[in-house]
Amino acid sequence: MKPIIRVRNLRKVYQMDHEKVVALDNINLDINAGEICCILGTSGSGKSTLLNMLAGLERPTKGKILVANHNIGAISERKLAIFRQQYTGFVFQSYNLLPSLTALENVALPMTFKGYGRFKRNKLAKKMLEIVGLGSRVKHKPSQMSGGQQQRVGIARAFVSKPKIIFADEPTGNLDTKTTIEIMNIMIEMAKKYNQTLIIVTHDKEIADFADRIITVVDGNVVSDEKINQNLNLN
Repeated sequence: MKPIIRVRNLRKVYQMDHEKVVALDNINLDINAGEICCILGTSGSGKSTLLNMLAGLERPTKGKILVANHNIGAISERKLAIFRQQYTGFVFQSYNLLPSLTALENVALPMTFKGYGRFKRNKLAKKMLEIVGLGSRVKHKPSQMSGGQQQRVGIARAFVSKPKIIFADEPTGNLDTKTTIEIMNIMIEMAKKYNQTLIIVTHDKEIADFADRIITVVDGNVVSDEKINQNLNLN
């Protein structure tokens, strides 16, 4: 496998009043295409900042981030937005669904920005909702669904256009144990099926155990990088 993400000498510093806070300090790592990778750390460790850097949501203070051969720390905001539309999908802890839209419309939305016609958008969105077990909920709005169902919609939305990289930020933080396992298995199965790189950020070691690789971040530094040989499917 070849690296789809290369990080070199990455540093992120925030200015807080008169104080500088180092969120990331000289991070170097490669993430391979098709890898299921977990960034593990406690609150304030820098794990979410690292995800934001990799996704192009924040600019580095120093260093280089190459994603699919794009130097995302150096390109314009316009090109960065186009890059995210083409290459990335996101799964959020808080679901981030639009409340006025149905499940079908929420899943179809990212394809609007990619120029898909309405018929094709709806067809692909309906198929993806069926894959995540929500074929009977296509016309339901978020307020009519449980947390687990909303997160399934979020997963369908992230995966529907088959982006090369999926970023999942604490994707099961608001879910119970049974639903957490179901959600993780769905994401892992889909990422492997489509050979997508899945990067999960979490503070939960049990979630990390689903990954092929666990990168542990403490105080803005990578303190361990462990590859795991397993085919895990917890039920």
